[in-house]
Amino acid sequence: MGMLAGTEIRDVPDSHSIPSNAPEHCPGTESELAGKADACQGCPNQEICASSKPKGPDPALPYVYERMAAVKRKIVVLSGKGGVGKSTFAAQLAWAFAADEQLQTGLMDVDICGPSVPTILGIASEQVHSSSAGWSPVYVQDNLGVMSVGFMLPSSRDAVMWRGPKKNGLIAQFLKDVDWGNLDYLVIDTPPGTSDEHLSIVQYLKESGIDGAVLITTPQEVALQDVRREIDFCRKVGLRILGIVENMSGFVCPSCKSESQIFRPTTGGADRLAKETGIELLGKVPLDPRIGKSADYGWSFLDEYPDSPASASYLAIIDRIKYILGDK
Repeated sequence: MGMLAGTEIRDVPDSHSIPSNAPEHCPGTESELAGKADACQGCPNQEICASSKPKGPDPALPYVYERMAAVKRKIVVLSGKGGVGKSTFAAQLAWAFAADEQLQTGLMDVDICGPSVPTILGIASEQVHSSSAGWSPVYVQDNLGVMSVGFMLPSSRDAVMWRGPKKNGLIAQFLKDVDWGNLDYLVIDTPPGTSDEHLSIVQYLKESGIDGAVLITTPQEVALQDVRREIDFCRKVGLRILGIVENMSGFVCPSCKSESQIFRPTTGGADRLAKETGIELLGKVPLDPRIGKSADYGWSFLDEYPDSPASASYLAIIDRIKYILGDK
């Protein structure tokens, strides 16, 4: 077991990115604190880590490349702002891919401090099991596997208070130690912003390749501002953007099916952003209170409410993503 800042994580093996003879709280060989932290005192690697000599490539990279060779498509779901429905969209995307029984789909939740995917998929009480092949994903159905730090917490109320190296180590493990098997699609749900988790995903999958990113926003300017930063991040690291999705785009009454604006696009919404940046607007998903209900109870909204305008929007967006990837 590992322990950090009062949060216990069950059954987390050592990461290949940390030397096997390192002390328990090793900050990681790539950290600015390498060789300088209190935990480094007495470590046989301290002199090497503290030296100014260039460090070699992350030792986890070849293991990640080997594991990811069995994954056909890797899609990252991003949002600059929290609370815009990114994880809900990622879950619906994974569910839609898995609706085809011939396709094997994985959903990896790297929102380490706010892992909501297990709840959205109705598997929050499950735990991760390990075998000689690595960690086994938790399966929602036969062709949809999920991995999240949420499965490793003693309680859903426990906070994960980790610095960058610890987050990076766990993401590396999700990529190299999870026995995903042969996947047609791996959907990666990230936290809001452009920080450690995002940089780690790009770094570890650089050789394997990421097929593209889907950016989630809502119509109001306060969300669009952060999406512009997310676009800048993608362009700086060379991450292909598949398109933008405007979530919560109007409200659909479940009874009369009429639509009204809740979050008004005062500056033009995602339409204007797409035109300004030259990025495709994949579609707009209207608000439907049953989306929240489905997420709370772990239901597939697409299966439960196929007649909702929001379901039609989800499916049209997902079909467009498949088309852009050349899978339709």
